[in-house]
Amino acid sequence: MRHDAPAGQTGRGPAQPRVRTGLVLGMLCFVYVLNFLDRQLLSILAKPIQDGLNITDGQLGLITGFYFALFYCFIAIPIGWLADRTNRVKVLSASCAVWSIATAACGMANNYGQLVAARMMVGVGEAGGVPPSYAIISDYFPRERRGTALSIFNLGPPLGSALGVAFGASLAATFSWRVPFYVIGAIGVITALIVYRVIAEPRRGGQDAARDNAAADLATGPATDIVPPGFLKTIALFFANPVLLLAAAASGAANFITYGTANFATLFLMREKGMELGDVAVWYALVVGIGMSAGIFVSGRLTDRFGARSRSAYATIPAISLLLAVPFFLGFVWSPTWEIALLFLVVPMFLNSFFLTATVTFVQGEVRPDQRVISGALLLLVMNFIGLGLGPTYVGMASDFFRESYGNHSLQAAFFALAPMYLIAALMYLYVARLINRSKAITEGSA
Repeated sequence: MRHDAPAGQTGRGPAQPRVRTGLVLGMLCFVYVLNFLDRQLLSILAKPIQDGLNITDGQLGLITGFYFALFYCFIAIPIGWLADRTNRVKVLSASCAVWSIATAACGMANNYGQLVAARMMVGVGEAGGVPPSYAIISDYFPRERRGTALSIFNLGPPLGSALGVAFGASLAATFSWRVPFYVIGAIGVITALIVYRVIAEPRRGGQDAARDNAAADLATGPATDIVPPGFLKTIALFFANPVLLLAAAASGAANFITYGTANFATLFLMREKGMELGDVAVWYALVVGIGMSAGIFVSGRLTDRFGARSRSAYATIPAISLLLAVPFFLGFVWSPTWEIALLFLVVPMFLNSFFLTATVTFVQGEVRPDQRVISGALLLLVMNFIGLGLGPTYVGMASDFFRESYGNHSLQAAFFALAPMYLIAALMYLYVARLINRSKAITEGSA
């Protein structure tokens, strides 16, 4: 039987049993795997879908980027506000059902317009997936274990991408590109029902010590407020905090690289490096699964270790990882064969996701417990509108632009044009670290 805590209840509650928290974390991670698998399936099967529906690189960039992000990012805000005031598990379950049904509808599309409509509905559903999960995890795990827990949850993207490549490409090669959408959509609907029946709504703020709430008051107001701030005021409080705002923008710049690369990597490897769909299902899946998973897990451990010593580590860790990834990304784009390209790609796959766990952990720790869902949604709004919305759109349009000059190597030119974003994102994170240190100095000086 489910036992839901009152929506506004806060304070330190009894510790959750390790087995229970592990089960909840595992289930939430699986939902995120499906979330990302559904989101990336269109990019993974880009080549057969392009051949079947006659769409260009620019159209592919729009449908995997801007059109999807337009709904995914902005719908997340009212859903996040609602989840902060109601039952987050129910919101998550309903959202999972919606995006899974819409995923199946993608497989039924007979033209570009129908695919766009189905894809937008996937975005609407997925808008209610990640922010409630961030808040649920934050209320199941104490601060000293939260970075690791969130890093395990954030294994969803690499596992979803890897399974999407292996599972989706194999089904598409055996049957057609439509079948993976049907199968994965059905799995998602079943998962939504299991989430609703099994996961209990945690007590809000139950894992936060009083000093944590007091620290968060600096950004969001006193935790003793009887009535939570309204919808617009909560949004204003987030964007009025320069550290939170710039951290979100920096994560968007890093995500610009992640999605710009991921949404065209299989098409690039197949069209310009000669990779076959069967090779994609095995070797590219391994690179994505191992590289990204290891990067996210290691980043979580580093975040817990160094974040406890200095809050600026939440920004310096992403900055260093992005700078280290640059030469290997250039090697991936330059490589003459797909085998060499994949060897280079392992390192950016490992390093590109360091920013995610660090930024999410930082934001969840800076705001009040009753504002975590909408704060996570606002972070994702900025992160994904810049990264998911503009990254693939930029690469796709750049490829179309370079086609006249570079022919079949237009995507290679587009990826080279993407590389400077690494430096931009790293510099933004270094400035975030400076703002964090400055705010710490001001706080200590006024104490």
